[in-house]
Amino acid sequence: MSLDILGSGSGDRGDVGGREVTVVGAGVGGLAAAAYLADAGADVRVLEQHDRPGGHANRFVEDGYTFDTGPSWYLMPDVFERFFGHFGRSPEDFYDLVHLDPHYRVFWKDGDRADVRPDMAHNRALFDSYEDGAGEALEAYLDEAEYTYEVGMDRFVYEDRGRLRDFVDLDVLKSARGLSLLGTMNDHVADYVDHPKLRQLLQYTLVFLGGSPYNTPALYNLLSHVDFNLGVYYPEGGMYSVVEGMVELAEDLGATVETGRPVRRVERNGAGLRTDTDAGPVAADAVISNANPAHVERELLPEGRREHGEGYWEGRTLAPSAYMLYLGVEGGVDPLAHHTLVLPTDWKSHFESIFEEPRWPEDPAYYVNVPSTTDDAVAPEGGHTVVVLVPIAPGLEDDDPARERFREQVLDDIAAHTGVDLRGRIAVEREACVSEFAARYGDPRGSALGLAHTLRQTGPFRPDHRSDALEGLYYTGAYTRPGIGVPMCLISGEHAAEAVVADR
Repeated sequence: MSLDILGSGSGDRGDVGGREVTVVGAGVGGLAAAAYLADAGADVRVLEQHDRPGGHANRFVEDGYTFDTGPSWYLMPDVFERFFGHFGRSPEDFYDLVHLDPHYRVFWKDGDRADVRPDMAHNRALFDSYEDGAGEALEAYLDEAEYTYEVGMDRFVYEDRGRLRDFVDLDVLKSARGLSLLGTMNDHVADYVDHPKLRQLLQYTLVFLGGSPYNTPALYNLLSHVDFNLGVYYPEGGMYSVVEGMVELAEDLGATVETGRPVRRVERNGAGLRTDTDAGPVAADAVISNANPAHVERELLPEGRREHGEGYWEGRTLAPSAYMLYLGVEGGVDPLAHHTLVLPTDWKSHFESIFEEPRWPEDPAYYVNVPSTTDDAVAPEGGHTVVVLVPIAPGLEDDDPARERFREQVLDDIAAHTGVDLRGRIAVEREACVSEFAARYGDPRGSALGLAHTLRQTGPFRPDHRSDALEGLYYTGAYTRPGIGVPMCLISGEHAAEAVVADR
């Protein structure tokens, strides 16, 4: 396993003792890399431009309402256990988990509604209620998804295979036999169930990867194993509790996390590198950037040192941006669940509005997060914390008139299709959209997630952890391998740390 190069637990020092490493950005990938390298003996400084660590995974509190600004689904608990376990710790040392029931609730816009629960008998009966034999088909699909997950994680995710030739390995090829790699998820799911609503239930998790059923490889059927079999959890206090735990762990291991330290430039400094900040330069033997490589190349590197031209980034398929409403609501919100999806019965036009003909969606599919249905501490008594996320095309013009029109459209849609009218009782309101993701995080065209997981942007086709522009510069986070999502960023931080150790 890839952890071997870093040792197997707290106190097991690697081969980077005394080396100085600067991590640019205290997102999940940056914090993970800092923890691994501090544990391996490096002198690690994390420089975060904002006043709080976390990057996209952040938090704000207003008038007693607590909001996670980014990720809100706690999936793949085994990855979190593996991360903390490397240091002789467990997630429970830092936060308490609640297994959600239902995992999520779906409202279709024809008036139908369904719950996906941790009870597989319930889910099998749910599938059978839509299509004869679909419950048995679900079990067969999940058996395949479990196999894909186990093989994929063990041989293609935890192992950082960054070159095509890394896949031409007899053991890897034997392990991969039977995996569905090349077809789309839409075609793959159609081999199991016919009913369009059941196909949606098996494919909605692709949104977490920034893709669509029509451009994401069938390999990602493994997400159904994550969803149905591994379960959906909630860390009390919200996802930011995970970030707080990671900061505490990294600092316990000896890393320093400094906020309010924007990096203006990264360049050679003799045998090492130097990061320029407003408070002065910081020299290091290596730099790991949690800031995305497009931003680093455009804004932080000397022009002659850039690895990719503008055409490279313009030719990438970006994951969606998002229109987000953060609402502190007075009164009840039943029947909204902790995780609620509102879906048109035909969602193809929404995906087309993101990936094919960029425009504001006319009949949006969207997500509503209400953590206060599980956690009383995130809203005042009698109120609820509500976050609405609508995936939209990156690069859309999101001026005030466009936002106001879409806000009214979304609130109308929630009222019409869930029966919950939020208007007239909103005590706190903020929003985020394309402009905020571009300005706050330097995300290309305001993507909220990074590079979509298309076939040409999976595995070795994603940006490498090692930069060819500057020796000693490395990348971690959602733009590199293995990809998008908090669990993947944890693993990306491990991979970047391993690269530093291997290149010592």
